[in-house]
Amino acid sequence: MSYAFHRAASGQDGTARPAVGAALIALITRLHFYVGLFVGPFILVAAVTGTLFVLTPQIENRLYADQLYTDATGPAHSLTEQIAAARAVAGPHAALFAVRPAPRPGTTTRVLFKATGLQDSEHRGIFVDPVTLAIKGDLNVYGTSGTLPLRTTLDTLHRNLLLGDRGRNYSELAASWLWFAALGGIILWAYGRRRRAQLAATSSSARLRLRRLHSVIGLWIALGLFFLSATGLTWSRWAGGNINVVRQELGWVTPSVSTSLKPADAARPASGDVHDDGDGDGEHAAHSGGGEHMGHMAGAGRMGDAASMVHTAPEMSGANAYAGQFDRVLATARAAGIDAGEVEIRPPRKADQAWAVNEVDRSWPTQVDAIAIDGRDLSIVSRADFATFPLVAKLIRWGIDTHMGILFGWPNQLLMAAFGIALSIMVLLGYVMWWRRRPAPGSPVLTVTQAWGRLSAIPRGIAALVAAALGWSLPLMGASLLAFMLVDVLRWRLAARPRSGAYSRRPV
Repeated sequence: MSYAFHRAASGQDGTARPAVGAALIALITRLHFYVGLFVGPFILVAAVTGTLFVLTPQIENRLYADQLYTDATGPAHSLTEQIAAARAVAGPHAALFAVRPAPRPGTTTRVLFKATGLQDSEHRGIFVDPVTLAIKGDLNVYGTSGTLPLRTTLDTLHRNLLLGDRGRNYSELAASWLWFAALGGIILWAYGRRRRAQLAATSSSARLRLRRLHSVIGLWIALGLFFLSATGLTWSRWAGGNINVVRQELGWVTPSVSTSLKPADAARPASGDVHDDGDGDGEHAAHSGGGEHMGHMAGAGRMGDAASMVHTAPEMSGANAYAGQFDRVLATARAAGIDAGEVEIRPPRKADQAWAVNEVDRSWPTQVDAIAIDGRDLSIVSRADFATFPLVAKLIRWGIDTHMGILFGWPNQLLMAAFGIALSIMVLLGYVMWWRRRPAPGSPVLTVTQAWGRLSAIPRGIAALVAAALGWSLPLMGASLLAFMLVDVLRWRLAARPRSGAYSRRPV
C-alpha cells in the first residue's frame, strides 16, 4: 500500500504532480493503511461470523428436525387446544407472548412465552404437534425470523461477540469503516494502474502478485462491501440512531399498524422502523438493537369480553386470559387477506389494545403484511400492506433481508457467503502484504500528519468538514479516527527527532 505514497510525490510516469493531488493520495493511502491495520481484525470477525450465519439455516433445520416437523397426519386441533397443551408444559403463570401456527402440514406450532433470563426479542418456544397435541420440543426462539439456539448464538456472536451492548461497538466499527476502505482501495487502484502495468512488465515478485490479487478481489466485491456497510449500519447502536432520525425527517419510515384502541390514537397515522427485534432485523439486530417494527407490533388489542374467552384460571390475566380467541382472530385475518403460510398472532397486552397478526415470510415474494383486530367485534382497526409501502421502505426491507441471506433463499445465502469469504481473504492478504513490507529499524516514517501538512488551506478545510460530518453521523468512525490521528501524530513527532543511520526504502 505504501507504493502509492511515492507515486504521489513523483507521479505515475516520473513527472511532477500537483501538490494537492499528491497530498490527497498520500492521505488516502495512510488512512487506508490504518483502517486495514487496526480495523481489519473487526472486519474479519464480522465477515467470518456473518458467513457462518447465512450458511446455517439448513443445518439448523436438520439439527432441530424433531422440534420442527411431525409425521402425524389428520385434522389439526384448534389453536386453543394447542395453546392449552403448551401451557401444561410452560405452567399456568407463564406469560403468553405470541403463537405461530404450523405453516403447513407436517410442521409444528410454536407457542411463545415470555421468560426471565433471555435477551431482548428472545422467547421460550413450546413446539406442539397440531394433530396429536404432543409436545415436540422446548427451545428458545429469537427474533422475527424465529431462529433457534444454534443460529441465535451465531447471530449474537456476529452482532456483539456475546458481550451484550458493549460488544455491539465492534460490529459498528467494522461497518463504519468498511465502505471507506472499499472506496479508498478503488481510488488507489485507479491512481496507480499505469504504474502497476510498468512494474508488472519488469517484475513478477510475490509482493506484486499479492497486491494484484488484493486489488482484483476488492474491485469484484466493491459494490457488495458498500451494501454490507450501509445495511449493517442500520442495525448499529450509535450510527443507527442517527440514521433513524434522518429517515424520520425524510419520511422514509416503514408503515406499521397501530394497535391502540384509544380514540385519540386511532386518528394518528402509524409508522415504524424497518428493523425487526433482535436478529438484525429481528434476526440480525446485528445484527440489531432496535425494536422490530415490521411484524413486531407494539402490543396488540383490546381484551375481549368474558363471554368471548375460553375457560381460564382466575389468576390468569392479560394475554393469558383469552387464548380462546386465537382461532377467531386468525380466521378474521385470513379473510382480510393475510395469506402467508407463516404468521404470528400477538394478543393484547392491555385492555385498550387490539390483536396484531403479522406475516413473517421475508423470502421472495415478500409477505410482511400486518393487521390489527379489535377483539370485541373482530373488526379491522389498522393494517399495513407491503404492496402499499413507499419504494424506499420496500428497498430497505429487501436490503436487510438480502444482508441476512433470506430474500432469495439459497442463492442469496451463497452470494452473501461469497462476499464474506472474499472479504476475509482480502483482510488476510492485506496483513501479509504489510508483513512482507514491514519497516526495518531506522526506516523513514510516512504519516497522515505529513500528508495533511502538504495540503493547501482549501483542501484542508474541506477534508476537516468531511471528517467532522462523518464523525457526527458515524460516531465510532469519528472516535476511531481521532485515535488514529493521536497514534499518527505521536509517530510523526518521534520520527522528527534527529536519528542516525542509512535511509531505508521500506516505509511503513
